[in-house]
Formats: sequence, C-alpha cells, structure tokens
Amino acid sequence: MERLVGKAAPEFKMNAVKGDGSGFTEIKLGDYKEKWLVMFFYPLDFTFVCPTEITGFSKRAEEFRDLKAELLAVSCDSQYSHEAWIKQNVKEGGLGKINFPIASDKTTEVSEKYGVQIKEEGIALRGLFIIDPEGIVRYSVVHDLNVGRSVDETLRVLKAFQNGGLCAVDWHEGEPNL
Repeated sequence: MERLVGKAAPEFKMNAVKGDGSGFTEIKLGDYKEKWLVMFFYPLDFTFVCPTEITGFSKRAEEFRDLKAELLAVSCDSQYSHEAWIKQNVKEGGLGKINFPIASDKTTEVSEKYGVQIKEEGIALRGLFIIDPEGIVRYSVVHDLNVGRSVDETLRVLKAFQNGGLCAVDWHEGEPNL
C-alpha cells in the first residue's frame, strides 16, 4: 500500500446518518474544504470497543470544532445499521445520539483507498486520519481491532500540526517549539 501521509487525501462520497439519527445525508471529501477533518474507521456497529471510541470522540466534539476540525466516523455497515444503532437504547446495546455523522462504506471502496480494509472480512481496521484544510493527509494511525484510540492523543496531534512548528515528543499546547 502506498503511503498517504503528505499526499492528497483519496476522494470519497458516502451515505451517512446524522449523529442524532434524524436522517441521512451524502458526505464527500469536498464538504470539508477549508476545515481540518479527523476521519476514523472502525470495524462494526453493535460491537464492544467501537462505541467507547465513538462516544469518547462525541463527548469532545466541541474541542475539535473549536480547532476548526470536524469528526467523521466510518464503517462498512449500512447507513440503516448506523441509524438503528444510534436510535437503540444505550442500555440495550445502542450507541445513542452523537455529535457527528457516521458514514457507510458498504462497498468497502473508501476503506480500501485509505488502506484499512480487511478484504476477507469485509470490515475496516481501526484507522484514523487527520486531513488538513487543503485536503492533505497529515497523520495516519492504523492498528488491530482490539484496542481503541485515544481522543487526547488525537487532539494533541491536531494541535501540534496547527501549531506549525517543530514539536518534540509529548509536546502539548503552550509549550515551546524546537
């Protein structure tokens, strides 16, 4: 797989459910022009680790928006599955309302373009991409299915890229650049 970091983000167009479950929309890369996009792939709806990540990002969505960044979750489930998951009672395994859309990569085309597809299973690895306002992939992390990602680390990295300087290991906002 060719690297994505430092290159134009692969184009996409997907059906999605609004985070509050109120309806469907079409989402494409161009919708995020002049904004930062944090797009993260997860394996499947109605699972165990995935809702912890999605709700974790949702609880902090305003912090991302304050940084002029939008969040987008993506899995290979249908938009109808996403809608059912959002609308199902949390105590019964539902996701509940969230603060960003969930896109359907039912064809697995987008997960393939982004190098996170598990072809034989028809699902995606946990892949997270930070795309800058010019559509360039600045950050990519892809890993196995069993471990969720860190919202804190994603925010730290986003702030570091927006800082524009050389940021040392464990750099945090307000610290000097190298």
